[in-house]
Amino acid sequence: MVRLRTLVVCEKPSAAARVAQAIDEENIPRRLKSQGVTYFECGTRQGPVIVCSVLGHLYSVDSKGTGKRSYPIWDNSWKPKSEVKRSYSSCARWINVIESLSRHVDHFVNACDYDTEGSLIGYTVLKYACRAPLSQSSRMIFSTMTDSELKLAFKNAASGLRMPLVEAARCRHELDWLYGINLSRMLTDSVLKANAGYTTLSTGRVQGPTLRFVVEREKEIACFVPTPFWTIETQVQAQDKSYPVDYFIEKVLTLQQADQVAVECKGRLLTVREVEMRTQEQKPPYPLDLSGLQSEAFRHFGYTPARTVALAEGLYLDALISYPRTGSQKLPASIGFENILQELSTQEEYRDLASMILSRGKLWPTQGMKDDPAHPAIHPTGVTPARPLHGPEAKVYDLIIRRFLAAFTDSAIHQVQQVSLELGQHVFYMHGSVLEKSGWIDFYKPYASVVVRQLPKLDVGDKVPITDIRNQGNFTQPPSRYGPLSLLRKMEEASIGTKSTRSEIIETLYKRGYVTDSRMRATLLAMTITGLLEKYCKLIVDAGFTASLEEAMEKIQRGETTRRIVLVEAIQHLRQVMLDLVERGEALGSQLGSVISKQRLVDSSFKTPCPICGGTLRIAKNWKTGKRFIGCSQRWDKNCRFTLPLPQFGGLSILDRTCKECGFQMVQTRSKKGGRMVSCPRCYSRQHGGVTDGTATNVKRTVGKMEKEIVT
Repeated sequence: MVRLRTLVVCEKPSAAARVAQAIDEENIPRRLKSQGVTYFECGTRQGPVIVCSVLGHLYSVDSKGTGKRSYPIWDNSWKPKSEVKRSYSSCARWINVIESLSRHVDHFVNACDYDTEGSLIGYTVLKYACRAPLSQSSRMIFSTMTDSELKLAFKNAASGLRMPLVEAARCRHELDWLYGINLSRMLTDSVLKANAGYTTLSTGRVQGPTLRFVVEREKEIACFVPTPFWTIETQVQAQDKSYPVDYFIEKVLTLQQADQVAVECKGRLLTVREVEMRTQEQKPPYPLDLSGLQSEAFRHFGYTPARTVALAEGLYLDALISYPRTGSQKLPASIGFENILQELSTQEEYRDLASMILSRGKLWPTQGMKDDPAHPAIHPTGVTPARPLHGPEAKVYDLIIRRFLAAFTDSAIHQVQQVSLELGQHVFYMHGSVLEKSGWIDFYKPYASVVVRQLPKLDVGDKVPITDIRNQGNFTQPPSRYGPLSLLRKMEEASIGTKSTRSEIIETLYKRGYVTDSRMRATLLAMTITGLLEKYCKLIVDAGFTASLEEAMEKIQRGETTRRIVLVEAIQHLRQVMLDLVERGEALGSQLGSVISKQRLVDSSFKTPCPICGGTLRIAKNWKTGKRFIGCSQRWDKNCRFTLPLPQFGGLSILDRTCKECGFQMVQTRSKKGGRMVSCPRCYSRQHGGVTDGTATNVKRTVGKMEKEIVT
């Protein structure tokens, strides 16, 4: 047998450690270091294997030799990230190490995540750092990081690098770069030329339509005219208990009609006209895809989509769950239902539930409609955690396991009852529901809730007295603002962005100052940018156009078109847009500059007045340390030294809501991974001994305590 020397490239250091552990057939893989970069040497029957990792993308798209601020740019190439951005200087070491490891290697394996991004990451490293021929390259395909699946994936690695996936990912990055770099530079530079200072502005083929959704909703709310309506609130008495009943007209449109109903029915008897009983089957919920997981984590824990992805990624790398960035709601038998359930039955918390499912015999999970050719729905691997899980990580893990278990159980059965009662032309309804068979609900607790409303036993012709009836005035409400989750769903419905990028786009909207608050309120800057783009280049904010590009990239994956054709067509559209915008650069810069100046003042100012002098409180920075704090605008005019501490990490925004304890305006910080924290600076300062005399020592001490508590 010819023994080959193989280089395996993984996406993350922790993934490399797991792959090395799985494929080593001798003892324990040798852990080595070069220039601070860890890699592994393994022994296999086929020959020695080197397993190394990258740090996500080591290469990115950049312009060919033009200046960093020039635009429009059409020529681009793939370069090491360390050459594109100074902040990625560590990437150079990784490339150097991989380059040296690739010498005298006979075969190359891409073991990055099996999706378009992982395919591209591995491809660029093998192409540019290793200069590996396609004929000597193969692809590991796996959905979990368990030893058994990784061994099988290595043994059965597919020849080639799955080039349709690579080409689709290359096209996406190049399109995003062309649209993002040209439009963003144009917006940022126009403001700079208008002498409004430097502010990073951005838009793009996905970001533009996404922001437009938020802005359009803001306009709907602003233009909404509430109209009055009345509801008939009614109580009846039956068998010594009071029950609410609903009037057959949900919204009565005039006060006169509402008063008439109340007068005609007050103190009267209602006659039972009909009693309906029916059995309602509630099927088990579908297995989780990524958007389903994000939805459930937000509903039960309040986690943003970006935070949920980060937590799920950690569980995946620990081999506890399958690959989370999936669009599938299906669980194929090939994942080994019985084996996973047997493994889960060894964990005390899930022992009884898993054993009950195993005792049923054949295992047939509920399946959803959505499918993903690369990965199944998110499911546990059955591997027992090697370390205790705590906090958010434990919650997401528990949610995934219970959703998996619920998929193998029976429907819940409800007995639904509706009693129709009448008094002349007036009809009322009494609704009830009783859980007859809990089924999957027992397995999905505490994430499944049941509303039980027991009705009295009534027969047709029975009389029940009205004990209370009144009309309640209301007004129609405007549509709700988007939250991160509802906006993500809107993006999914409009077919813009990908499972991997949607949450990142939403975080960018916060980062750029286009939206504030958890219920996403479009800022004046967002309204202005979207308005200008709609006026001068509507294509950029057109969700339909972006969706057509997404479909084109899907066709690349299916082999129905080529990357070159899609790029040429997209550049033709963008070229005309850029020419139009460049001509209007001065006017755009003037309008945007004026708005940015106003927004800077709004974003840094509190509505809560200074408790000492009544002046305006603003976010300020210490000119020596660069630390941010809250200071009074009357510091110089009235020598007011009132200060409060602020957290020093993450994006900071002032919320409209106020503290229930002291009435001070709340602030919110957002981490890069989507985590957020809402706090009251004044209450925090009081609780932790911070003083408000403005001395640097006291502010620094209080801020330090605040940061420590937040991190903890």
